[in-house]
Amino acid sequence: MTRERHPAGALPRRSVLGAPVALAGGWTVIGREPRAAAASAAPPGFPSSVELYREIYENWDGEVRTDALWTCAPRDSAEVVAVADWARSRGFAVRARGARHGWAPLTVADGTPASAKVVLADTTRYLTAMRMESSSPAAVRVQPGATMDALLAFLERHGFGLTSVPVVGALTVGGVLAVDGHGSAVPARGERRMPGHGYGSLSNLVVSLKAVVWDGATRSYVERVFERSHPDCKAFLTHLGRSFVTEVTLRVGENYRLRCVNHLDVPATELFAPPGRGTGARSLAGYLDRAGRVVVSWFPFTTHPWVQVWSVTPRRPPLSRPVTSPYNYPFVNAVPRAVSDLAERVLKGEPALTPALGQLQYTVTAAGLTAGLAWDMWGWSKNFLLFVKPTAVRGTLGSHAILTSRGSVQRVVAEFAAFYRRLLEDYRARGLFPVNIGVEMRISGLDDPAEAGVPHAEPPALSAIRPREEHPDWDTAVWFDVATFAETPGSHSFYRDLEDFYHRTYDGSYAAPRVEWSKRWAHTDEGAWRDPAVLGGRIPESFLQGPHPTWDWAVGTLDGYDPHRVFTTPLLDTLLRAGPPGGSRRARPGLSAAARHSPPAGPSGPG
Repeated sequence: MTRERHPAGALPRRSVLGAPVALAGGWTVIGREPRAAAASAAPPGFPSSVELYREIYENWDGEVRTDALWTCAPRDSAEVVAVADWARSRGFAVRARGARHGWAPLTVADGTPASAKVVLADTTRYLTAMRMESSSPAAVRVQPGATMDALLAFLERHGFGLTSVPVVGALTVGGVLAVDGHGSAVPARGERRMPGHGYGSLSNLVVSLKAVVWDGATRSYVERVFERSHPDCKAFLTHLGRSFVTEVTLRVGENYRLRCVNHLDVPATELFAPPGRGTGARSLAGYLDRAGRVVVSWFPFTTHPWVQVWSVTPRRPPLSRPVTSPYNYPFVNAVPRAVSDLAERVLKGEPALTPALGQLQYTVTAAGLTAGLAWDMWGWSKNFLLFVKPTAVRGTLGSHAILTSRGSVQRVVAEFAAFYRRLLEDYRARGLFPVNIGVEMRISGLDDPAEAGVPHAEPPALSAIRPREEHPDWDTAVWFDVATFAETPGSHSFYRDLEDFYHRTYDGSYAAPRVEWSKRWAHTDEGAWRDPAVLGGRIPESFLQGPHPTWDWAVGTLDGYDPHRVFTTPLLDTLLRAGPPGGSRRARPGLSAAARHSPPAGPSGPG
């Protein structure tokens, strides 16, 4: 396996088990240079009121890393508009930059040189305000740079909460919405959805949003409000970075308490048993029936997964320990020395130790749950929905959502588990150990627009869990996240084999796959986001079923609102303009009325 070198001047990649410079929140910022110190080199004509400096961009697993790029920190939406107009006139691209806790190069390409015609816009410095709206049902207005930590704490202080959110609180709201971030929640048997809550993605809870778009009348970029009932709003709800959203209003509901019970004693053979063969209370479907909220972590080459089960529980059970804050698994967020030492040996030439590393992770989890009195806990919702910090192991993730019916969930996980075990053993027989962190499974609902509480709302056009119209019985998504350390030998081909399995097995008859945008996909033997048959075929086609296909419509609408391609990247240019190899997709529908008023495309994005 080979990998391109970075341009001269780029610093070495961060270790997956540590960082050269650890800042608050766990992020690394290297080489920040104020504009005053580099005025002679600053992009000509850049708005003088906007803070500008150079900064190296590096993502979560260190696989996307750039030279020091021009980065600005707009204080309000007017400054975002000013930067977009400047970029259009100079042929630059503008990329919203949040927490950098992602894997796919949707923000900027790996190895982008300092000379690239791109400016990052750091939303985390100033665009972080939030306030409750005096509406009924309840809603919160929030800017894109606010973290999920801050949002959920703010909501809790006002008596509100959310049901389905990512487990990492350091993510920005804007970043979560761009890639349809989600949690793990479906209704337990007999559970009725609480007003203001939803089981799908955070994007599906948007009531309205503001985005920077091209205005043909003034021939400039402007900030525009899109109500959820507007037919074009659904293109922005999960925009993949193809737009710049400056504010959203989200539907929220009354806060609630959860009980969290952890299990390490359920064999994988029982948890993932095929339906009809002795499946029962300790099958994954059994836990879903009773609680609705389950997260499974399965360490490589181990027999008993870690199962977290959350259930809505208004009163504290006598044996549950009350907790008042999130992140109740210290062993997850501060890697024990024994684990890091063994992981280093695996990465430095002893891959056959991978089964021992998997068993050690299991042992550390058991010891940590006991030491932290964390087997059975109870408290407000955010204290369990959030449990991973940026200090956790920085692995890389390949992930897909499998859309299916609630009654077919056990079949989906049984087929995956059987194939995954066989594939691991096949690779081991060849002396390869491509997975050294494990598999995480989450179960969510799909994006039902009724959960937003807005008449005429439609689901996000590009959400991985947008419902399939031709399968109205499909109401559930099974998420498979396969985690390993970046550059582990054999991992790229392993991910490719998994993708082939998803499409071969979940072929649309009772289930079908879509990629999880923020993770790894479109693998070849050389790496992710490279397979043209996936980029131009499988991915677009996964949105082209039913009487109202959304892929070409969404691509055209986003193009219409940004005809100068200010908000784009090399990957998005490939993904959102590709056609299937050797053929063409069905014709693109006409643009919406608003998008049709835009002029033809102007200068391209990055140089």
